[in-house]
Amino acid sequence: MDPYSLMDWREGLDAGDLSAVFLAHRCLDRMNVLDPDLNAVAHVDPDLTLAAARAADARLARGERTPLLGIPVVLKDNLAWAGTPTGNGSRITRGYTAPHDATVVARLLQAGAVPVAKAAMDEFAMGSSGETAAQGPARNPWDRTRVPGGSSSGSAVAVAAGYAPFALGSDTGGSVRLPASFCNLTALRPTYGVLSRYGVTAMASSLDQVGPLAASARDLAAGLAVMAGVDPADATSRDLPGTGRLADLQPADLRGLRIGLPAECFGEGLEAGVREAVEGALAVLRDLGARLVPVSLPHTPWAIDTYVLLNTAEVSSNLARFDGVRYGARVEAGGLDETLAATREAGFGTEAKRRILLGAFCLSRGYVEAFYVRAQKARTLIAGDFEAAFREVDLLAAPVCPTPAFPLGDRTSDPLAMYLTDVFTVTPALAGLPALALPAGFSGGLPVGLQLIGPALSDVNLLEAAHAFQLSTGHHRQAPPLPC
Repeated sequence: MDPYSLMDWREGLDAGDLSAVFLAHRCLDRMNVLDPDLNAVAHVDPDLTLAAARAADARLARGERTPLLGIPVVLKDNLAWAGTPTGNGSRITRGYTAPHDATVVARLLQAGAVPVAKAAMDEFAMGSSGETAAQGPARNPWDRTRVPGGSSSGSAVAVAAGYAPFALGSDTGGSVRLPASFCNLTALRPTYGVLSRYGVTAMASSLDQVGPLAASARDLAAGLAVMAGVDPADATSRDLPGTGRLADLQPADLRGLRIGLPAECFGEGLEAGVREAVEGALAVLRDLGARLVPVSLPHTPWAIDTYVLLNTAEVSSNLARFDGVRYGARVEAGGLDETLAATREAGFGTEAKRRILLGAFCLSRGYVEAFYVRAQKARTLIAGDFEAAFREVDLLAAPVCPTPAFPLGDRTSDPLAMYLTDVFTVTPALAGLPALALPAGFSGGLPVGLQLIGPALSDVNLLEAAHAFQLSTGHHRQAPPLPC
């Protein structure tokens, strides 16, 4: 039995060969052995985990069947799970205990999933490498001298290392897709609104989306089946067409499918090994009957600038609440102004401070028109590029990142180089489109990801296309060199 396959565990549970309590103990034991080195876990509560597992076994004994009943899952540390800390990878929220469940967490629990851990993350989801977390960097299980990608670093490491076969992260500009690419996983950034953001700590509200990570598209579909749908607590939420096809995902017939290849994603700066792996994956899609069509997304060169301006502006607004008065930790320092300053100085890390200051500047009088308003106009142009492309093709394909996982510390002193890690992932985020990362092969022994992008609400179609691809390849079944 593949230890990383949700569907294998599903079959074992349904057949009575496995129990939820057995799997929960197995996951907790594996974390105890591996995580001192990988640093992917922010919090574990064995009592809550085993209580959920016993409840799942009782439901299985009554003959209940749902896609995730009894399946261990990991939750990113910006998702509220009642009774457990929601630390957001930051010192300023350390010790905060969630009084309720995020909607996506509540839906997992209702479906009988068994949370086994809260996963480490870049501070308030700000980062592409997993290195801005207050608890220190997570490590890539394929090469522990390298980053796992961020900001959903712990969620990706947890699945890749076998702590659980399914995890939730969040994706603002690439934060589940980049770790999936670096750790040989499959991850979905859904269409904006498909998964509720209620109970998710806000970073950049017009960009944030909850995103699942797993070994395969089929495993992702099982989780999406129980989480997707309108939430009265989230006014931006929306229904996803085709959810009935998710619980038993079937491969798409790719014959005649038009897949666009944006010229801007295959030019200078793409590492040779990444290009080779992605082109090999595209050849598989072509052999399955897809047509590869050259297209252009002409405003892509301005995507990083646009994303950084909008992201920092929203960060500045959302993180203003963490001031030592209303939310979070407090550092007493004389008067009110001194306490506010001391709290934020001690509570926030370097990247959070950088984005708060940049965002406040972009929104300040005299600069809001020059920066924030122009960025919103550029965002409209970027979305228009996708609309034009999808009049010519059905899906788009691109690398997830220009490089494989880079060494720890390699980009921490160069914010621009770090931001450019997301050069291929921010464009669908700005347009609110679904984007799926899936294993495409390897470069120098390190995983490489292929990104499939679809029109709004084509999430199920993306997963079906990826399932067809994965039935013809074995990349997603390769595990990192870790103890069994």
